[in-house]
Amino acid sequence: MDFVGLEKLSLVDYDEKIACTLFMEGCNFRCPFCHNAQLVNKTNNNIIPWDDVLAFLNRRKGIMDAVVITGGEPTLMDDLEDKIIQIKKIGYEVKLDTNGTNPKIIKKLVNKNLIDYIAMDIKGSLDNYNDVSGTNVNLKNIQETISFLINSNIDYEFRTTLIEEFHDIDTIEKIGKMICGAKKYRLQKFIDSDTCIKRGLHPVSKENALQMKDVLSKYINDIELRSY
Repeated sequence: MDFVGLEKLSLVDYDEKIACTLFMEGCNFRCPFCHNAQLVNKTNNNIIPWDDVLAFLNRRKGIMDAVVITGGEPTLMDDLEDKIIQIKKIGYEVKLDTNGTNPKIIKKLVNKNLIDYIAMDIKGSLDNYNDVSGTNVNLKNIQETISFLINSNIDYEFRTTLIEEFHDIDTIEKIGKMICGAKKYRLQKFIDSDTCIKRGLHPVSKENALQMKDVLSKYINDIELRSY
């Protein structure tokens, strides 16, 4: 698996950092609301030569602070560790976006001090995780990654894209219990688009999102709504 997209400048993917974002193709989830259907399904993507990526990062040294690695699901990349090592040698911080299905990889990268920030998507409660992710999920791996991040020293956030068809107050309360004590939790507004795997899903209203935030405050201190 390879990188097939490069956003050369991002001020929103890594809080308070000037970053670029690398997009990897391929994912083990099929979330119907995913905006990167072309990456998940590997549809006519042009691979970016790794040497070109490194050349770009070297040119931007001193201008950018960080590299965000997203997908798809980056932990599926066989040589992810080697590529992160090369990025770190240039002098960048690294943020990893993940669905949390590969706790062994995540632990290895964190324990080797190769990751500065992790954003893990929490798709739903344990009883509707398969529906939200579009596949059968090893829930023990999800729980293992959650536990590891909560008990680690790395900076991280959990985040959920709120979909009316999948998330109600009961679901959100179950998520709150599942990630109780988390450092940060971000509730993101869903925006339907032509690039989604499935069209016609609906965002949770701001009123309901605020109610969800209130419910979650029993379990997590730092909660924010994004794009609301």
